[in-house]
Amino acid sequence: MLSIFWQQIIVLASILLLFVFIYKEWVRPSLGFLVVVLLFVVLGILDPEEMLSGFSNQSIASIVLLILISAALRKNFQVEAVLESIYKLGKRQAVLSYRSFLLRMMVQVAVFSSFINNTPIVALMTPFVFNWGKRNNVSPSKLLIPLSYATIMGGMLTIIGTSTTLVLNGFMMDFGINSLNALDLLLIGGAVCFTGVLLISFIGYRLLPNNTDILESFSKNKREYLVETILDDNSPLQGKTVMEAGLRSLKGVYLVEIIRKGKTLSPVEPSEKIEKNDVLIFAGDTDNIVELLNNERGLALPKPADTRNEDKVNVVEAVVGTNSSLVGRTPKQVEFRKRYDAAIVAIHRNGERLSGKIGDIHLSQGDLLLLYSGKNFKDKADLYRDLFIISQLKEFLRPNRRKVTSFLIVALSAIAMVVFGYFTLFVSLLIIFAIMITLKMISIRDIKNEIDLNMISILVFSLALGQAIIKTGSGDLLAQGILDLTQNLGTIGVLSTLLVITTILTSFITNVGAVSIMFPLAYAVSNNLGIEGMPFYLGIAYAASAAFITPIGYQTNLIVYGPGGYTFRDFMKIGLPVTIVYLLTVLFMIRMIYPDIF
Repeated sequence: MLSIFWQQIIVLASILLLFVFIYKEWVRPSLGFLVVVLLFVVLGILDPEEMLSGFSNQSIASIVLLILISAALRKNFQVEAVLESIYKLGKRQAVLSYRSFLLRMMVQVAVFSSFINNTPIVALMTPFVFNWGKRNNVSPSKLLIPLSYATIMGGMLTIIGTSTTLVLNGFMMDFGINSLNALDLLLIGGAVCFTGVLLISFIGYRLLPNNTDILESFSKNKREYLVETILDDNSPLQGKTVMEAGLRSLKGVYLVEIIRKGKTLSPVEPSEKIEKNDVLIFAGDTDNIVELLNNERGLALPKPADTRNEDKVNVVEAVVGTNSSLVGRTPKQVEFRKRYDAAIVAIHRNGERLSGKIGDIHLSQGDLLLLYSGKNFKDKADLYRDLFIISQLKEFLRPNRRKVTSFLIVALSAIAMVVFGYFTLFVSLLIIFAIMITLKMISIRDIKNEIDLNMISILVFSLALGQAIIKTGSGDLLAQGILDLTQNLGTIGVLSTLLVITTILTSFITNVGAVSIMFPLAYAVSNNLGIEGMPFYLGIAYAASAAFITPIGYQTNLIVYGPGGYTFRDFMKIGLPVTIVYLLTVLFMIRMIYPDIF
């Protein structure tokens, strides 16, 4: 049996290594948490019951239920259609100035994000916000970061707005601490939204990049992609030079390189002759690439990626997600065509020149894929949850009025019971979910598609990680170190230090991971100081959602990263002042709500 000292060293070292491995993307977060927790079990730091205790945690179960209920609401109540009607482009809205639109969009999106998961909101709103910018000569890069930031801040208005508060609430319940107060969240979250929206709308918008080149390419025909083509056997281009074949004067498209017998020819000279079996790599905008493949030049997509003979083919644009299993792998390795019933026609990656065959390109988070999709693509995309679809026509079913009325009566009654303290949030959500199943508003297939096992594993094992920190006294050790460094700054200095550490963590790992690591420290610090811990728990909750500095800190940032043509520097430039104002607002509001502690 290891001594307490060595247990503390192992726990702290493991957390540090976990942070580094996740930040460097050497391991997926879910796998990293699992390996660390298994190590603790093998070394006797945790027992199996403690490792698996998260599966019985009400807050984690509440998160899963919220995801499923959100999916059923989108399916039966046309949430996307309602949002689209609110933001529908019309004559009245078309004359709004950039800053008027920015302010209105951020306020409304923040409100929606307080009770609807922010990821689908951003995925839905990205094409709309881009189109508004295109019609009003405003670069999408001046709009999309504010869209993401507004959903992050709005999610902190309520306990159900983000997984951060739900996970933290689960920790608090496990340690016999009172749940987060809804009024505290509303007051602090309201102040955060107010200051954040005003900062961006009246000052911060100047720090947003104005990617005019990106805007011009969008205005012509959307994004510039890299596309791979091959010559048909009867292509008239064989034997002709690039100039003779007319490939030097294509509209919106240019020949980047030729791959011949495994060798790459780049740059391509006008006098270069085109040979049989050549692979031609073009770069160009969306519509012109599609036109390039539908001409008499005898160009086609490589087999078996050609889906043009299927009964129903759509052109779809999708973003590779931050925790996608596609990251670091090539389309050939994952058998993309078979897996998704879709062919990658082209790839767009901001700030990087891609080279070689599309099937051999290692995909990265934030990559934009132009796809020829078959009839089963949507179902398979929902199943694997590796891609965010940002442009695709959607069809909605007309809901059954009797079914909707019955559901609303039960749902509103259950919510009222939570408000008046008769039910817990978990019981209320369970009742709503049960009535949805009874009314056939959600199917077993929907449940399978919506449940994200990676997210659940992170939630469960991060809870076990927190228990290891507290059980071994590692939290007390680190807390004492923080107290020693900040003791002369008073309680507000200690809280400020916790907020800064949490913000740094959440900028490079998930917000759930940041809460999991910081809760035991906040718990230990409050105990060592002998004061109420609620101000510290509220502080780390808000700091864990302060994912403004990097695009990888939050899923919504990654969704807008590619379409906005952003770089890491763009997020740092606007994100740093937003983060500073955000944290100062949180500190001020906590001090106002808990004056006796400070």
